Amino acid sequence: MSEELENIQFELTDELISQVEGLIEAKKDKALQKLLKDFHYADIAEILDELDLEEAIYIIKLLDSETTADILMELDEDNREKVLRNLSSKEIADEIGELDTDDAADIISELPEDRKREVFSHIEDLEHKAEIQELLAYHEDTAGGLMAKELVKVYETWTVAGCLRRIRGQAKEVTRVHSIYVVDKKNRLVGRLSLKDLIVAKSDQKIAEISNSSVDYVNVRDEAEDVVRIMQKYDLEAIPVVDDNQILLGRITIDDIVDVMKEEAEKDYQLAAGITADVEADDSIWELTKARLPWLLIGMFGGIGAASIIEKFTGNMGDFLILLSFVPLIQATAGNVGVQSSAIVVQGLANDSIDGNVIKRLFKEFLLGLVNGVAIALIAIIISHFLFKTPYNVSITIGLALIAVIIMAAIIGTFVPIFLDKRGIDPAVATGPFITTSNDVFGILIYFLIAKFILGF
Repeated sequence: MSEELENIQFELTDELISQVEGLIEAKKDKALQKLLKDFHYADIAEILDELDLEEAIYIIKLLDSETTADILMELDEDNREKVLRNLSSKEIADEIGELDTDDAADIISELPEDRKREVFSHIEDLEHKAEIQELLAYHEDTAGGLMAKELVKVYETWTVAGCLRRIRGQAKEVTRVHSIYVVDKKNRLVGRLSLKDLIVAKSDQKIAEISNSSVDYVNVRDEAEDVVRIMQKYDLEAIPVVDDNQILLGRITIDDIVDVMKEEAEKDYQLAAGITADVEADDSIWELTKARLPWLLIGMFGGIGAASIIEKFTGNMGDFLILLSFVPLIQATAGNVGVQSSAIVVQGLANDSIDGNVIKRLFKEFLLGLVNGVAIALIAIIISHFLFKTPYNVSITIGLALIAVIIMAAIIGTFVPIFLDKRGIDPAVATGPFITTSNDVFGILIYFLIAKFILGF
C-alpha cells in the first residue's frame, strides 16, 4: 500500500510565535526541537525574524549546525548581522563548516576583519578554508564572487566505469548535481556530460567519446548581470566558471542568480523612486536622508524652475488666467508619459531586448506620442470647453499643448535611458524623479510658449 505524500503548508501566525516564545521561556528544549523538527530551514528563519535577538540566538544554539547554517543564510540581513555578533568565532566556524563555499564566503564577508581572522583560525577543514579564502578575493558582483567551488568534474581520459566510481565520492560534497563537467589533464574545461549518456554508455568507453564539447561558461571576471543574462537566455540551472586559460574554477547555480535578480530589482526600484543608495527601512535617519535628499533637492530646483516659468508668463496673461488651472494637467500628463516610456526602455535594456536603430525607436515613440496625444487632447478640449466654459481658442491651446507635451515626454523618456546605458550609467535612474522633474519643466515651458503663440499675450 503506497503512502500518501504529505503537503506541509507553512503559515507564520501569532499563535505559532507565542508557542515558540513560551517554550523558550519555559526552557523546554526537547519540546521546542520537536516543534521545529519538521519545519524547513527557510520557515524557521522566518520565525526567527519575528523573535527577539536573545530568543533567536537561543534557537540557533539549540539546533544542530547542519540546520542552523542554512537558517543563517535565510535570515534577514540585518538580523543575521546581529546574530553573528552574538556568536563566538568558534560557533561561526562550525556553522560555516556546514555550508557550501559560496554561502560560507558570503557569511564571512559580512564580518569585521579581526573577526574574519578569528573565524578562519577555527576552521579545521584546510581545503574548505582555502576555497573560501579564494572566493573572498573576487568582487562580489562578478562571476568569481557568485561561484561555488563544489562541483562534479571528470577527466576526458577516464573510462565510464572509472568515472562512476569517482563521481560517487565527489557527489557527496555537492548539494545538487546539475551537470558533470569534463576537463583535460590540465584541468581546462572541454565539455559537459549528461547523467543519461553516462548511464547508457558502455563501461569501457572513454569520457571523451560520450561528452558534449558544446558547453556554456562564463569568465571569472564577468559581471554578475552578464551571468544573469546568459543563464536566462539559455534556461540554465548552473553554469561553469573558468579563468583566462579555460581552467575550471567553479560553478554558479540558479539560486545565486535568483538572489542577484532580486537585488538588482530592489536597486532599480530604489533608483526609480529617487533613492541613490542601497538602504533598508531599519537604517538610521542619517543613512536614509543621504539616500533620499539628493533627488528631493533636484525635484525642488525643478519645481522652482517651473514656478519661474509660470511667473514670467502670468504678468501678461490678462484674460487668460484660466490657463493656470490646467498647469497640473500638463505636469501630470508629461510626468506619466515620461515614466511609462522610460520604464519600458529600462526593462528592455535589462532583458537585452532593445535592438535596432535609435532613430527608428525615437520615431516610433514620436508616432505613439502623437496618437496618444490626439486622443487625450480631444477629451481635454471637450471637457475644458463644456465643463470649465473656457473660450474655444483657449481649449484648442490646451489640446495642442497636450499633444506637444506628450510627444516631448515620450521622446525624452525613451532617449535618456538609452543615452545613460551607452555611457555606462544605470538607466533605472531615468525612470523616477529625473524624468518627472525634467518633463515638468519642459512641459510647462512648451505649454506657455504655445499659449503665447496662439493667444498672443
